[in-house]
Amino acid sequence: MYRLIHQLKHIYTGRVSQPYREPRTVISPELSVSLAYLRSVFDNSADLTIRELQFSNIRGAVITIDNMIDKQVLAESILMPVLSHRDYLSPKECYRNIRYRLLYTAESLELSTYEEIGNKIMSGFAVIAVNGCEKMLAIGIQGYASRSVSEPESDVVQRGSKEGFVESIRVNMTLLRRRLKNPRLKFETMTIGKTGRTEVALCYLTDAVSSEILGKLRQRLRSVPLETVLSAGYLVPFLEDRQDFSLFSGVGVTERPDSVCGKLTEGRIAILVDGVPSALVVPYIFVEQFQSLDDYSNHAYFATFTRILKYAAFLISVLLPGIFVALGTFHPEMFPTLMLNKIAGSIAATPLPLTTETVLILFIYEIMREAGLRMPQPLGYAVSIVGGLVVGDTAVNAGLIGAPTLMVVAISAISSYVVPNLYAPSAILRLIFTFAGGLSGIWGLSVLLCVVLVNLCGKNSFGIPYTTPVTPISAVAFRDVLVRAGWRILARKTEKVQNLPGASNQQTGTEPDRNGEASSDP
Repeated sequence: MYRLIHQLKHIYTGRVSQPYREPRTVISPELSVSLAYLRSVFDNSADLTIRELQFSNIRGAVITIDNMIDKQVLAESILMPVLSHRDYLSPKECYRNIRYRLLYTAESLELSTYEEIGNKIMSGFAVIAVNGCEKMLAIGIQGYASRSVSEPESDVVQRGSKEGFVESIRVNMTLLRRRLKNPRLKFETMTIGKTGRTEVALCYLTDAVSSEILGKLRQRLRSVPLETVLSAGYLVPFLEDRQDFSLFSGVGVTERPDSVCGKLTEGRIAILVDGVPSALVVPYIFVEQFQSLDDYSNHAYFATFTRILKYAAFLISVLLPGIFVALGTFHPEMFPTLMLNKIAGSIAATPLPLTTETVLILFIYEIMREAGLRMPQPLGYAVSIVGGLVVGDTAVNAGLIGAPTLMVVAISAISSYVVPNLYAPSAILRLIFTFAGGLSGIWGLSVLLCVVLVNLCGKNSFGIPYTTPVTPISAVAFRDVLVRAGWRILARKTEKVQNLPGASNQQTGTEPDRNGEASSDP
């Protein structure tokens, strides 16, 4: 037992492992040495392709990874031009002619280490090596299969673009560039992970981003000690503050390029991860969880109605089961008379206490939701049907579950889907508030609600208060918090309004807190 406690203490309080530092092995001018080294590194992998060539009297080779390149482009744009020219006097002249005269591909890079060679050929490049040269030439001829651009599955809008991010980071960068035709839009790439070596791109506008936040983000990404990054969620804990114990995240996730472009114009930074069809956005504040592109495509009065509806749905999803349990257990006199008779009869007819019954139904609902989410689609329909029959009708008729309790849990569960980005914290808070209401009544709910509000107000996202513009209050930004003002008001020039501390002062923008879902008056 002592050893277990000691190990847990070491895991949670031990020193953070140092980030991986890539070694740098300089390329040998001897072609045979380089090829032998690459074969040993890849352990003669079946997909490593090395084609040795003869440039007149000079030996050379083309190194690729099978099925990562376009073989037709390799044959027509690289092999044919290179092999058709034979007037080479020296290896360096041969290398210069290949690089500057013979090849007309758009993307070419000069490599000086074996680690760079490995990264490039595994990213769909063809590497040309010339015997006697300490440099190699990487040509971008990517041809691996990738999913085409399609509508996002989670960030669905009624009126707006149907394009969403895909798994290819290059395609995602193109989607952003096509919407923001601005030379100040900059993409900065880096590699994370010792094993996976995942490419990550930072996207920002150089004249709008905060240099302080950008530097802090670079530092946190470079210190990520992960072996591999298979999802954007791998990076989120390392982008949060180390002493942050909040259930809410200060890192936004979106599948929509238009939403990211809007954030970039506000001075935010987007993070694209190769192989992930979504983008991370920092800094991210609480009120942005309730904003969507449809809010800026509809009339202001309807957008305001839906905005209020989202806030109300979030409160209902978190507080309704706890309030119901608290009133039914400690304060039944607060129910209307007719409702009290129904609830009292339901409680008397069921064998379990009200708190236990509510928590049990919440757990059953979460099990059903997880089963429907993970099962194949045909079986998912069967799970929902069985759950509706067993939990919804049979359990009530059998007297195991009360109908009022089931209705309260169902309303709370449906309300949690109105703001899908907050489903995870709302599900946990719903259970916590239910326990608090069953143990301490309304007073316990009040104390717990104050704790959650203090936690929200004390949270920062890269130095930005998470509850801005509510605290600290900003009258100008309130035009797009609870009430969404019309576009004539949102697009109106104001005094210099800075959305992020430390942002560039080179421009005076319009209202920055409209989630960036659009940037001009239609």
